[in-house]
Amino acid sequence: MINRRRFLQTATATAALAAQGFSGAALAQQALKTGAPAPFSFEDLKKRAQEMARSAYVAPQSPSPEILYQIDYDAHGKIRFKTDLALWADGPSEFPVTFFHLGRFFQKPVRMHVVEGGQAREIIYDSDYFDMPPDSPARKLPDNSGFAGFRFQEARGGKLDWRKNDWVAFLGASYFRAIGELFQYGLSARGLAVDVAVFGKNEEFPDFTHVYFETPQPGSNTVTVYALLDGPSVSGAYRFVMQRAASVIMDIESAVYMRQDVSRLGLAPLTSMYWYSEKAKTTAIDWRPEIHDSDGLAMWTGTGERIWRPLNNPPRIITSAFTDENPKGFGLLQRDRNFDHYLDGVYYDRRPSLWIEPQGTWGRGSIQLVEIPTDDEIHDNIVVMWVPSEPVRAGQAIEQRYRMHWAAEEPYPTPLARVVATRLGNGGQAGTARPKGVRKFMVEFIGQPLTKLPSGVIPKPVLSASRGEFSNILTEAVPNNVPGHWRTQFDLTVTGTEPVEMRCYLRNENEVLSETWLYQYHPTF
Repeated sequence: MINRRRFLQTATATAALAAQGFSGAALAQQALKTGAPAPFSFEDLKKRAQEMARSAYVAPQSPSPEILYQIDYDAHGKIRFKTDLALWADGPSEFPVTFFHLGRFFQKPVRMHVVEGGQAREIIYDSDYFDMPPDSPARKLPDNSGFAGFRFQEARGGKLDWRKNDWVAFLGASYFRAIGELFQYGLSARGLAVDVAVFGKNEEFPDFTHVYFETPQPGSNTVTVYALLDGPSVSGAYRFVMQRAASVIMDIESAVYMRQDVSRLGLAPLTSMYWYSEKAKTTAIDWRPEIHDSDGLAMWTGTGERIWRPLNNPPRIITSAFTDENPKGFGLLQRDRNFDHYLDGVYYDRRPSLWIEPQGTWGRGSIQLVEIPTDDEIHDNIVVMWVPSEPVRAGQAIEQRYRMHWAAEEPYPTPLARVVATRLGNGGQAGTARPKGVRKFMVEFIGQPLTKLPSGVIPKPVLSASRGEFSNILTEAVPNNVPGHWRTQFDLTVTGTEPVEMRCYLRNENEVLSETWLYQYHPTF
């Protein structure tokens, strides 16, 4: 298994692609080999995906698997693309494109193409596009072995050196990621999730097998990429219109066609890492106070409710479904931006939040959260996705549009007070014998509605739980001189080890003051 932590560090520092040049004036550079031109359009790509779904799946063939296996993490890190050959290194796009090399962990080739004037030409792989040691196993690969993935570099002539900095990367199956305004990679997205955490079935990972880069107009701050997806149960066509602003915004349009029935089809899926945070303090698990790319799932329901669900590192694989109709948005967020809460040079405090903004009508379904146990930070153990309510059958076509916001905060913040911390401890009162089977919860809120409370008014917590009894309920202003910073604490007495679903929000008489805190508690008594 790839070491995720080290790979993320490498991905922002290495370079990796070949440039394109064909006869058009916009691509005068002739350093790279290209194939013959062929007509291309998004509609044609969708028709191709639809036709593929009517046929049996044929897995992409890896060139020389025995050679690729020799390109391990260390050998892969020594293969660096010659950035002078980057696609659009001299324009017309502001953002040159570089490519990742194949290796042990990325063996399926992706065919890259550049599109201009409705014509697409394949970029032909050649080992000469890369700097590598004389004895690198990669030198033994055959011609046109393909690439593993690609990334967009920062703008030519911008404040950052485009040769050393990138802002979008697509690598592995249908995974991709982008940085936010804090200039740091973190969680990932992917084109599709198939049968995640379905009992008795293995998860399927369809691949982006062909990628097409549309040649932009000079000076544009957007780039457009098309991708063909293929897997045992599904094929599809995707269009990504990506904008590099303070944050990264992606408008995604997809059309997927089912080859087979699928038990759990995850649309607009996100994946992240959560090991531990301030919630529970396991003794000496690690020297750092917190380790996570995301600390919670935020939801804005179709009825307008704002919800915050802190993430868990559960004792076993847990799937939670939040039923909704036409949701306004959801995402995995990193709300804790205090470096002192992490103390790590990989900057967990800068990891981007990712918000999904549905476009059009999504209908009925559920936002599903899959939490997987982990004992290290190198594993992505969190998945969030939209799952349609109706079963997904062979022959079905699903079209979807949505916008992704890779940013520091959610793009449409709630006017209500937000949850900023969840803390757990032993129940009962300090200085007395603590009762068994009782857990204390402390939930902190910050927000404008809490700053406007009349003097002497204390907000009331509205609590509920799927089982158990509450006691020792107390709400108070946090004594740190921060306006609108309140906390509510309460004990929960419960028996057994089955999860408890909990809910809390603050109100003053009939006025709702905060978003809703949801939590899944796993008793360990």
